[in-house]
Amino acid sequence: MTATPAPQTAPTDLARRYASVRAQTLALAEPLSEADCQVQSMPDTSPTKWHLAHVTWFFETFVLERYEPGFQPFHPGFRVLFNSYYQGVGEQHPRPQRGLVTRPGLAEVKAYRANVDTRIAALLSRTDKPELRELMELGLQHEQQHQELLLTDIKHLLAMNPLDPVYHPQWPLSSVVATPVDWVEYAGGIAQVGHAGAGFGFDNEAPRHAVLLRPYALANRLVTHGDWLAFMDGGGYRDPRWWMAAGWDWVQAQQAVAPLYWQATDGGWTNFTLHGRVPLDPHTPVVHISWFEADAYARWRGAQDGLALRLPTETEWEFAAQALGDTWQKQGNFLESGALHPMPLARRTPGPRQMGGDVWEWTASPYTPYPGYRPWAGAVGEYNGKFMVNQMVLRGGSCATPRSHIRASYRNFFPTDARWQFSGVRLAKDL
Repeated sequence: MTATPAPQTAPTDLARRYASVRAQTLALAEPLSEADCQVQSMPDTSPTKWHLAHVTWFFETFVLERYEPGFQPFHPGFRVLFNSYYQGVGEQHPRPQRGLVTRPGLAEVKAYRANVDTRIAALLSRTDKPELRELMELGLQHEQQHQELLLTDIKHLLAMNPLDPVYHPQWPLSSVVATPVDWVEYAGGIAQVGHAGAGFGFDNEAPRHAVLLRPYALANRLVTHGDWLAFMDGGGYRDPRWWMAAGWDWVQAQQAVAPLYWQATDGGWTNFTLHGRVPLDPHTPVVHISWFEADAYARWRGAQDGLALRLPTETEWEFAAQALGDTWQKQGNFLESGALHPMPLARRTPGPRQMGGDVWEWTASPYTPYPGYRPWAGAVGEYNGKFMVNQMVLRGGSCATPRSHIRASYRNFFPTDARWQFSGVRLAKDL
């Protein structure tokens, strides 16, 4: 593995961070019953119990197996059972069947976590190798990714329940006024994008490289639930001219009439959230939108306004985030806020707002390698590179993303029809 170097942290600091991240994952699972942790709602999601075990498998397989003297696995069968997609490690249990694995039970998975945590703590107390710190940092970043996945997957599961169960009972929203759409302009030119080398970065964020940007503008705010209601009322899901051909096929096949988790009632549309089912707030950023929907909305909105609107490219997005400096991720809500739902704008600030947090923002960019990209060596090289096909890039993080996990160069990616993740829309236009 040749990773972007992590900050030079003392072993005690790394051990404390490891304990903190691992405790956060368990805390996210705490409101769930054992039945909640077992079930898999569709092949693209995973049970909470599997997430808890898989992130532990990562530390056991990539760290302990390599560095622990006299290594012995907690359970030999876990090497296959909780391997996600690492062909270099060996076989994997089929992903669509993860919910059928009733044993080990939740208690044994937690015992597995505790066992590996004890062994990692002992290893860090006596070993301080740079390559070990790199693997530990990758493992912590990987676990933070699964913290968000745990929340997105449990939300999808709970939404299947007609009782509309509540994951977190405290509803965070308060009434706010609407924010009009304005445009933040950028002159373009030669821009440097990609990970700059300070701190951790995934291999798909590198190398940093120059791009030519033509003059463009970004919307000052995210598309809201109220904006999306106008799209629906304007026949957005009924008119094929706004949609890519594959997108229109998707609309027809799914019989899509609204975003995921919306439900029509006599009193209007409601939205299922981790706080239960609630009425739509028109001023909050719309969420759980596929790329197909985001792209169609941009074309429809542009036709209403007499503009050629579109989604931003990922390099346009990153350049705008860089222009905000350290403030780009201070305006939005991340996992630490406890909101677990996109929030309305709390205050008006210069530049595009809520670039960080609340919703992942779809871009017009396919997920492809940067010029000069090289995947990491070894099995961890399967982390990103082999998915660079049939995916689109999202930027910025969401209300379920840990704040310490995100950076301006971070590249998330999903298929064009995916919408169970916390994804939303910001518009762009050429100047």
